[in-house]
Amino acid sequence: MEKRFAIGVDYGTESGRAVIVDVEHGEELAVHVTPYPHGVIDEVLPVTGRPLGPDWALQHPDDYMEVLRRSIPEVIRLSGIRPEQVIGIGIDFTACTMLPVNESGVPLCMLDGYGDEPHAFVKLWKHHAAQEEADRINERAAARGETFLARYGGKTSSEWMLAKAWQILDEAPAVYEASDRFMEAADWVVLQLTGSGLRNSCCAGYKSLWHKADGYPSPEFLSALDPRLADLAETKLRGAVAPLGTKAGTLLPELAAQLGLPSGVAVAVGNIDAHAAVPGVGATQPGQMVMAMGTSLCHMLLSDKEIHVEGICGVVEDGIVPGLYGYEAGQPAVGDTFAWYVDEAVPEYIRQAAAEEGISVHGLLEQRASRLQPGESGLLALDWWNGNRSVLVDADLSGVLIGMTLQTKPEEIYRALLEATAFGTRKIIDTFEAAGVQVSELFACGGLPQKNKLLMQIYADITGREIKIAASTQTPALGAAMFGAVAAGPEQGGYSSIAEAAAKMARVREETVKPNREHAAVYEELYREYERLHDLFGRGGSSVMRKLKALKRSKTEI
Repeated sequence: MEKRFAIGVDYGTESGRAVIVDVEHGEELAVHVTPYPHGVIDEVLPVTGRPLGPDWALQHPDDYMEVLRRSIPEVIRLSGIRPEQVIGIGIDFTACTMLPVNESGVPLCMLDGYGDEPHAFVKLWKHHAAQEEADRINERAAARGETFLARYGGKTSSEWMLAKAWQILDEAPAVYEASDRFMEAADWVVLQLTGSGLRNSCCAGYKSLWHKADGYPSPEFLSALDPRLADLAETKLRGAVAPLGTKAGTLLPELAAQLGLPSGVAVAVGNIDAHAAVPGVGATQPGQMVMAMGTSLCHMLLSDKEIHVEGICGVVEDGIVPGLYGYEAGQPAVGDTFAWYVDEAVPEYIRQAAAEEGISVHGLLEQRASRLQPGESGLLALDWWNGNRSVLVDADLSGVLIGMTLQTKPEEIYRALLEATAFGTRKIIDTFEAAGVQVSELFACGGLPQKNKLLMQIYADITGREIKIAASTQTPALGAAMFGAVAAGPEQGGYSSIAEAAAKMARVREETVKPNREHAAVYEELYREYERLHDLFGRGGSSVMRKLKALKRSKTEI
């Protein structure tokens, strides 16, 4: 039999990428990245220039189609394979990234009359302007004793489907009424490819409060939030929910022609980007945690039992790997925090020094920061530059940096920010283990582990654990391609399960990152101080962050 290939398409925050993979061995033949033409829309709407408020983050859905139109033909060209050798396509996406569509599946923002309505656009995962709705959902669910709340660590998030849908209803009821459905962007892309409106169990379970046995929250609960929401699940969230690896359908002839592929290529139901990375590194056993490290950080943990854990983003049976419970936790700003510092706060002399040495500003700061010992800077930071996802689940929290003096250097601040994100991950691991969910192995994937050796050493030192690094630089896309091979099935040269696909296609580096025990001892002391700050600002000891956010909103809205 001639070689068979699968394509994985990974949709991130700033761009989308396609990778073409040999189904037999997991070899990646070609990768192509397409930046989103509209980028992240967080200040003004395109075309009309209408300003957006604080914490808004939107996107344009045609950017997602542009990724398909540009990147899929290009990886086929670069790989040199024949299109007929492609057996499957898998899609992964940031989540919850949701959009309102009409009865034909057309996003409202692409219809006449909606170009100046922010709520008609895609709400990106990091759209946090629905925090007020999230707070009300949590208060009402807790008061009613809703059982679903415990599966999400006791709190739902402003990033998720219900809060975002309710914000549309609160602020733009006409858009809510005009919306035939609210869709995850992952499911919407699959709809464009296949014509199938299947919803994937991963997004539904982690981001829309859906449960394998219980379905969505009850109409009684939704009505208790707002009587107008009573039929949300059966109307605007309608559609069968399919397990990961399910074949959604095959390429529509029109799309197949645009992409240069046969119309019989199998397309898997969508997936969350970080979750697709789990089989991408070969993690299929209980106790294995995968850290997908990029602009944000998502922690996926496999277990053979369901336990309620504070502040997790969800536990879903079969949610990541069939046959196991998949836990999700996360930090909403990691790479974004480092980028903020470099873009907005680094002095000009650092930029000049980096240019003289012919390296990036990040590279120079990493180089200088690596010469420092743990604790040498006298600095400590909280990693909440984009709020806190786990374990406090509060988008109104913000960053803290203490210990600065007139002698503080940029590389010291940079290192403190790296350390803060590692402390946040340590807090998440400790919370899992305190609840009784074992974390036995750590894997890391994404852009950051490939770029920043110092960061990974700090993570190993602060967690006290050896870290295995993905061999692929495109792990979510590789995982998506695996699911594409499962959708194709053995009869087309694919696989019968994701565990079987991972055994053949996943790879990690031989070299691992091991903790430095001397550094770990110092970080243990710093971590205790981090915990004190964490609880002071995050658990009610000080409300200054919320007050500042409220003042900012009041002045912005004037």
